This record gives sequence, structure tokens and C-alpha cells, in this order.
Amino acid sequence: MSLVLCACGSIRYYAQAVHGQGELVFKRQPVRKLLRDPATDPKLATRLSRALAARGFASRRLDLPDNRSYTGYVALDRPYVVWNVFATPRYSVEAIRHCFPVAGCVAYRGWFSEAAAEADAARMRSRGDDVWVGGVPAYSTLGWFADPILSSMLRWDDDELASTIFHELAHQLIYVKGDTAFNESFATFVQTEGLREWRASRGLPSDEDDAQAMADGFTKLVLDLRDRLKTLYASGADAGTMETGKQREIAAFRARYADWRDTHWPHDHRYDAWVARPINNARLLPFGLYDQWMPAFGMLFRESGGQWPAFYARVRALAREPKAKRDAALQALSPLP
Repeated sequence: MSLVLCACGSIRYYAQAVHGQGELVFKRQPVRKLLRDPATDPKLATRLSRALAARGFASRRLDLPDNRSYTGYVALDRPYVVWNVFATPRYSVEAIRHCFPVAGCVAYRGWFSEAAAEADAARMRSRGDDVWVGGVPAYSTLGWFADPILSSMLRWDDDELASTIFHELAHQLIYVKGDTAFNESFATFVQTEGLREWRASRGLPSDEDDAQAMADGFTKLVLDLRDRLKTLYASGADAGTMETGKQREIAAFRARYADWRDTHWPHDHRYDAWVARPINNARLLPFGLYDQWMPAFGMLFRESGGQWPAFYARVRALAREPKAKRDAALQALSPLP
């Protein structure tokens, strides 16, 4: 997910953020009005109706904010609402961070135009950085605006659409400036547990356990590559040696992936395209951010008796702590490997 409505030192960046957000506000149409309109495409009406039902469930049953977010719809003329630009130094796995008054320091910059994102990426590549540009179907303004359902979100199935609404509303509820791992892990826990409860409320079985197990396994492989590169970059070797080692580690990762897939998921090739595309440090950045503290939040939820208000009270208490103390508390809550 992306947080792009932020001020920064670049007037051009600030201007495109204001213009892009303003365009969404201007184009937003109330979902209920669209559902009453006989001219609305029946397939769109069905998707919007289901999204609206999930939106109501989020407030009634998950105690998420009850506001106008996700009660409007915007039809975009592009596949993504924004494009995030991630960058690292060539021999580092640490993000080049960008700091904003609202979101704090984050590992990317978001652009409402793909061309603008690619221009920003080209500028960073020209100075030798590793760069990756990724399209984003949805983002949160942290409650500053009524975030709409976007046409870019409708490429997902109903479960992913509903769970994304839960995720983004969780950001509106609790957000710690500058602590991406905390924010994303919290919102992802709400998304995952919220989806389980949403499905149960409709008499449906739990979500795809195999898909989650495969996603977890793939993430571990990527994080292992990142750790290996981090060790290489800390070795003090010269640039030529590090470049050779970097490419060797990436090639070895591809071999480990193929072995893992063929051993555990021989008929599922969903990650093949990701692995086949060029890999650099920046492309590894998003991994781990969304689930680092998921086990800790799961434990906190169980200790809260599975009650959302009690859980949120515990999370808010953690959010008020200094980062070092917060991380220590989350580590203590995390089950031992």
C-alpha cells in the first residue's frame, strides 16, 4: 500500500501529489447512487455491492472507522492509482528513505503518473542506485480524505477487495509515523483476521491455507537472499568483487527457488515471472515489511480474547512507546521459531 499525500522538498513532487489526490476527489461517485443507476454495468454493480457490504462489516464487526471511506467509486484511466519508486545504494539493502510531515520516513516515493515515476527512477539510476518501480492499486490517506474504491482494485477477487478495505481502514485507525514494519504488520493482521471473520459470517470456509503457506515460503527465500547480500556488502570487498558476488547470489537464489517450487509446489508457477525479471536490492525492499510482526499481533489478539476494542487498546499503547521499546515488546510477543 502507498501513502502519497505528503509534502516534500520538491515542488514538482508536491504539486503532482496534490493534483493526483484532487483528481480522485473530483471523480469520486457515491456507490449507492451508482447502484441505483440502471445505466451502471451489472458486473460493476455486483462488485461494488459486495465491496459496500464488506465496508459495513468492517465498522460493525471489526470496529474499524465508520466514515465515508470506500463508499465512493473512481474509474481510473490507468491500471494503477500510483507508482512507487524504491531505491537503494548499489551495494546496500537499506532503502534510500524519504521523509514527510504526515507519513514520516518511508522507503519509497509515490507518483500518480507512471512516466513521472520512471523519470524519478531514471534520475536515481543515473547516480548509480538500484531502483525498482511498482504499480499500486490502492493507498491510504490516513483519514485525511474519504478514500474511494478504485477501478484498479477491481482486478482482485471479492476476498482480496474486502481484505484490502480492512487493511486500509486499519491504517486510518492506528498509524505510527515512520515505523513501516509496525504499521504494515498491524494492518495486515487486521486484513487477515478480518477476512477470516468476514468469510465465517457468510458461512464460507477459511481462506486458502496453501496460498498463504506458499507466499510465506517465497518471502523467506527472498529475505534469505537479502540477508546474504547484506553480509556480502558488509565484507569490505572492492566494488568489482561485490558486483560479482551480488550476481552470484541472485543466480543462486533463482536456483534455490526452482528447487523449492519443484519440491513443494510442482504445479504452481505463480512466482516464476517475478523471479525471471531483473532482480536488484531495491526490488527486495517490500518483502518482510507487511508481515514482520504478524505473529506478535496474533498473540496480542489472542491475549485480548479475540475482542477488537481490547486489541486496539493494546496496539495503541504500543504505538505510544519509543520505537526501541515497541520493537522489544513485539519481539517478546513473537513465538520462538
